[in-house]
Amino acid sequence: MLAQESAPDSSKQSAAEKALEAELAKSLGADSTATAATAQPGGTVVQNRRILNPQISVIGSFLGSGAEKGAVVKQYDSGLSEAEFSFRAYVDPYSRADFYVGFGRESEDPFAGPDSAIAESGEFGAELEEAYFTTLALPFGLQLKGGKFRSSFGRINLFHPHALNFLDMPRMYVNYFGEEGLNDRGLSLSWLIPNPLNFYQELTVEATSGAVEGPSFAGGGNHLLYLAHLKNFFDLNQNTSLEIGLSGISGVNDPSGSKTRIGGVDLTLKWKPLRASRYRSFEWMSEALFSERDSGPETINSWALYSFMRYQLSKRWFAGLRYDYSQFPENDEIAEKAYSAILNFQATEFQKVELQFQHGDPAEQDSFNRVLLRVVFVIGAHGAHQY
Repeated sequence: MLAQESAPDSSKQSAAEKALEAELAKSLGADSTATAATAQPGGTVVQNRRILNPQISVIGSFLGSGAEKGAVVKQYDSGLSEAEFSFRAYVDPYSRADFYVGFGRESEDPFAGPDSAIAESGEFGAELEEAYFTTLALPFGLQLKGGKFRSSFGRINLFHPHALNFLDMPRMYVNYFGEEGLNDRGLSLSWLIPNPLNFYQELTVEATSGAVEGPSFAGGGNHLLYLAHLKNFFDLNQNTSLEIGLSGISGVNDPSGSKTRIGGVDLTLKWKPLRASRYRSFEWMSEALFSERDSGPETINSWALYSFMRYQLSKRWFAGLRYDYSQFPENDEIAEKAYSAILNFQATEFQKVELQFQHGDPAEQDSFNRVLLRVVFVIGAHGAHQY
């Protein structure tokens, strides 16, 4: 966690700085550990100043893999897969800034077949994964985000891979959006919709550069990528919640301006009994997408899905299953499948160990089996997980 500052001399604290601290504390709400003003001898204030300090953390992912001969060049591989540095802070009472910088290395994908260039390379590349601001005080339930960010398509695109409860991205995302999912520069506006039924409903619309190359989109010039996502969240009872999302995205797929339109639906059901919330829970998450791609004189219609279930066995142990089916945006005549079993050990909120067995049926390669082992740790400030 962040080191605590020594108490400043109130006589040296400017009036503007005091006003900013008071306004920020008021806008965030009183909290004894983060936002409350703590009086010290001489009338100094400690906690409010800490709000303005960036929250800094480092997330490390160690990955080990073993695959059948022929599926990849390097059958056994292990070591640091990625190191991610995050910097998050309130700019003022009206906005927040988030920066994520990652250092990672490529690994072979057995669905794509052996790749000696990747197998022989152990170099780490730096990437600015996200860098954006978020407004905090717009009226009418509106919130604006601008910069480089992960788009709001579906259920998991917003999450960084190390935060997921499985070790590889579903084939649906890889084949239609690439290994890293949708991540682009632009603006995102979300609206918390008031409704008479009093359930959580949020509409997000985005316009991004479309310049990021991917399997479905290859923008350029003045061609932007447009996205909309509607999130609906219901409490079915005191133990069970249901989230249903609808997504749509449109952009060009070649320099001539041919378009791809993708619609998606996601469903997440969670059960967590109040009396045993630390020891028992169940989650079922599924997503599907439908793609319409203009390709010269013809239109290619394809689709993909995945479904994931996870049950909590005890306080720290979880077991899950995932099924993948995916066609390709440029080819609806071939498809690939994958079957995965995952075991998670949540040591603390700062460390987890995960084991995944996967049987894959690639579209143009031989079937294979592989085992993945991942250890994820966090040092520094640790933000709350998204629900």
